[in-house]
Amino acid sequence: MASAVRSLPAEGMAVVSISRWWRSTAWPDTTLPEYINAVVLVEATLGPLEVLAALHRIEAAHGRIRSDPNAPRTLDLDLIAHGRTQLQTPTLHLPHPRAADRLFVMGPLAEIAPLWRHPASGRTAAELAAQASVGRDSCPLASQG
Repeated sequence: MASAVRSLPAEGMAVVSISRWWRSTAWPDTTLPEYINAVVLVEATLGPLEVLAALHRIEAAHGRIRSDPNAPRTLDLDLIAHGRTQLQTPTLHLPHPRAADRLFVMGPLAEIAPLWRHPASGRTAAELAAQASVGRDSCPLASQG
């Protein structure tokens, strides 16, 4: 996971801030191994589709094979937002359509940018984390080694 973060600058994304690693029960299939999640705030001059392509290249370099939605994977990098952009294409919806409901996204985001505002709702990351309905068991890992 840390190696994926280290890959971002080579793809044109300067890392500004990284949340702690958070664990959560796998979702939607809770029988799968736990997920480890983090949020990384980056600065980039890339457009949203270019960022998405870069994230897919990093996933592939880490062994990600795209198959069925929600299938187990070695790495899953999501583009949650790109500035205030609101976009719907066949391959990308911004802001991420389900991120606001997921504590394993909004919790880490609220750690590093509590006043970040959702581009569509205007609600802050801290507000969204407090009201998230998915992944309520999410919490920071005890050890951040």
